Amino acid sequence: MGKKLDFITPELKEFIENQKIFFVGTAAAEGSVNVSPKGTDSFRVIDENKIIWLNLTGSGNETAAHLLKNNRMTIMFCAFEGKPLILRLYGKARIYHPRDSEFQKYIGLFPENTGSRQIIEMDVHLVQTSCGFAVPFMDYKEERETLNSWSSKQGIEGIEKYWENKNTLSIDGFETEILRN
Repeated sequence: MGKKLDFITPELKEFIENQKIFFVGTAAAEGSVNVSPKGTDSFRVIDENKIIWLNLTGSGNETAAHLLKNNRMTIMFCAFEGKPLILRLYGKARIYHPRDSEFQKYIGLFPENTGSRQIIEMDVHLVQTSCGFAVPFMDYKEERETLNSWSSKQGIEGIEKYWENKNTLSIDGFETEILRN
């Protein structure tokens, strides 16, 4: 059934590349645990022990706040079609903002998006698979364009104003450093 590995195999990389959604889990030492669904073309496997994902502007910024307090992160993929599989990646993560050279290094790997808020880089130390036998079959229809359309309408200045109003603190009051110079 399940396996534990020290790295992402070529087969698992291919599985990741075919998924339309993934889930990110983070938590500070205290406060709320956060699990966020992520979609669009926003995930890249850099090598067998390093991944990055583009964090787009959203109503909260929990992942960033949690990673500043405690840099552990779990990412989960589920097969909703084909052979059943649940894949979890465990590791330590760092946040890069548009002001950081690492953000500039990686941003070209993703489609352009006005709402690009952060790039999260994770060093993967454990890869775990499990059966996924109870995960339902679900049909992929299409990407939602709502977030991308909204971001484009806001423009850079509007997005930064939104960050100021909605993304500087977590729901537990932790800083996100999104506007730090």
